[in-house]
Amino acid sequence: MSDTSAPVDAGAQPQPGFRILAQFVRDFSFENPLAPESLRADASGLPPQIDIGVEMNARGRQDGLFEVDLKLSAQATRGDKVAFHVELLYGGLFALQGVQPQDIEPLLLIECPRYLFPFARQVIAQATSDGGFYPPFMVDPIDFAAIYVARQQQIAGAPAETGQA
Repeated sequence: MSDTSAPVDAGAQPQPGFRILAQFVRDFSFENPLAPESLRADASGLPPQIDIGVEMNARGRQDGLFEVDLKLSAQATRGDKVAFHVELLYGGLFALQGVQPQDIEPLLLIECPRYLFPFARQVIAQATSDGGFYPPFMVDPIDFAAIYVARQQQIAGAPAETGQA
């Protein structure tokens, strides 16, 4: 029998990456204020207007791990009436290895939410389905990198904007 494992170099740096140690619902709210009337199609036959909100936050812990929160909110309205409102704060516990300090923030606010998103999306879809909405509301894929870049540009531009009065 041959040994196909590669020799381990004790001085080699670990490959940069992360591990998901846990995922959890930190906070969740679903409101269907006009049920059962909200479950019927309105006379126009048009789908409800849906507003989506996305937030990402990350924080280090004393044990060297990182908590990442993905907050998704959605409100569906028909005219001036709320069909449903859902808010989910979905979290994950991550261990990083071999990540350069300048790469930690983008990793935590782009890649980690990207891994949490499908699970958070499923929670919202299940809640809207259980709330009587068919088809269930499926949050469209989110470009976390674009959100991160926009946030960085907003932060970079904030001091210059406040200096102009």
